[in-house]
Amino acid sequence: MIRVLVVDDHPVLRAGLAQLLEQAEDVALVGVAANGAEGVELALHAHPDVVLMDLEMPGLDGIEATRRIKASRQEMQVVVLTSFSDRARILDALDAGAAGYLLKDAEPEELLRGIHTAAAGEAPLAPRAASELLAERREARPAIELTPREQEVLVMVAEGLSNKVIARRLEIREGTVKAHLTRIFERIGVSDRTQAALWAQRHHLRAPG
Repeated sequence: MIRVLVVDDHPVLRAGLAQLLEQAEDVALVGVAANGAEGVELALHAHPDVVLMDLEMPGLDGIEATRRIKASRQEMQVVVLTSFSDRARILDALDAGAAGYLLKDAEPEELLRGIHTAAAGEAPLAPRAASELLAERREARPAIELTPREQEVLVMVAEGLSNKVIARRLEIREGTVKAHLTRIFERIGVSDRTQAALWAQRHHLRAPG
């Protein structure tokens, strides 16, 4: 049985969600909250497996409520349920610790499926939210062109490997690794290995192939 808490400031929607969840065979509604502060308090006392969290609420909003719940109960899965599908809100919610992002125009079956997905430790995402995340990922890719070998070297630097180990893995001379790094630093505009590693992580760099 999946224990679910609903947090939403709209009374009609709260009632509709409660009715839907109470009719589901394998879901138990453990509480409803009308704002973020009440939602945090109920989450800490009712111990739900999944929290359905609205974003726009008076006082404590859904982003901060999610952050507080995850800070206190990391095992709880918070699924945002909102009318907004803009990229900034999606990223803010996921950064705060939300496990998924669903829209209020979802069909009841999609909502229940999202609850099961979150309870299983996976990430339910509405198609529009997924599209925004993919767009964000594409735009975050580096515009700077690195050769395949330079990408390999930079990925290994981000993994914390020394020049000696990189040379051995790539079967090249250590001096060649140093030459690659000099060119890499110039191209991406950094001055040391730490900055280069952070650049690679921030741009989701992966070794070619």
